[in-house]
Amino acid sequence: MSTQQAWPQGIFPARLIEVLRQQGAIATTREFDVDQVQPASLDLRLGDTAFRVRSSFLPGPSHSVAERIDALKLHEIDLKHGAVLERGCVYLVPLQESLALPDAVSASANPKSSTGRLDVFTRVIGDRARGFDQMPAGYHGPLYLEVSPRTFPILVRTGSRLSQMRFRSGDTKLTVAEHQALHRQQTLVFGDHRPVDDGVALSIDLKGADRNGLIGFRSKRHSSVVDVDKKAALDVLDFWEPLTNRGSDELILDPDEFYILVSDEAVHVPPTHAAEMVPFDPLVGEFRVHYAGFFDPGFGHSAAGGTGSRAVLEVRSREVPFLLGHGQTIGRLIYEKLAEPPDRLYGSALGSNYQAQTLKLSKHFKPYLP
Repeated sequence: MSTQQAWPQGIFPARLIEVLRQQGAIATTREFDVDQVQPASLDLRLGDTAFRVRSSFLPGPSHSVAERIDALKLHEIDLKHGAVLERGCVYLVPLQESLALPDAVSASANPKSSTGRLDVFTRVIGDRARGFDQMPAGYHGPLYLEVSPRTFPILVRTGSRLSQMRFRSGDTKLTVAEHQALHRQQTLVFGDHRPVDDGVALSIDLKGADRNGLIGFRSKRHSSVVDVDKKAALDVLDFWEPLTNRGSDELILDPDEFYILVSDEAVHVPPTHAAEMVPFDPLVGEFRVHYAGFFDPGFGHSAAGGTGSRAVLEVRSREVPFLLGHGQTIGRLIYEKLAEPPDRLYGSALGSNYQAQTLKLSKHFKPYLP
């Protein structure tokens, strides 16, 4: 497929991402990692240097990111042997990947699931960008990652993967009628609350009936460092306060606290589609849910070992305390069609960390049994 030919409409699965790479639309400063291409996304890797900057920013139509960094940087940090990024600070990191997208292909980014579950705020920006996490069709230029740990200090290094990118051609989001038809055919969500219209509404589980009353976790404020590249290395209780059902089936979200909660319903993303969680919906409450919004094809799919997969929700209240009740709507999944059938699915065959999950912290923590 040449860059002059029409690209199929939809989210690009792994094969088309590989085609982009082979044609030079995705370039890197180092060799690609063999597992860097996921079922419908590309993992992005940190480069050698992080810049501590005074504030977050968008370069705007008249500036490159490098020009803004020169004006705002406080100091440079060498990542080649690892470095700690402190909570409450803002860093800009040039990524190893850059883009030379075809005119019909755009890209969007989101934190990886493990990044979101650590409350690490990340956003991808490019030169002359007017918005975060969005690369317009035909974008040519470098990519940078804004990183701001909100709860835990993190240890990162060259090659660490905190963010992921999707590629698409055309209008890929389903209409209300298409969402409803797909739900009838494939069952997108299981549970007592199944409203399907402009996406799939998800409610919160505050009973914890299948977890001995465990309903979530609230982060502790003063912890040690999390190495983002180490799995199952940390004790849960050093970083998290478990929350249990005490009979009311309710939870008050305190402002500026970070919670890991779980949906009451099980979620299904058919192999022909991908999904994204809406991060903030003012119609359901004054809180932000799910920094890491991508759900790859095969999430919750029985044939991929995902029967019963819940949506784990990273929740931060905004300006005021907010009362949640069991079964209350807390998020919304929007489905998009793939450009072609995928050659791999999210699931056990790929060693995916969160297939068949219920309430689960990020991969960095040892298993926790209530």
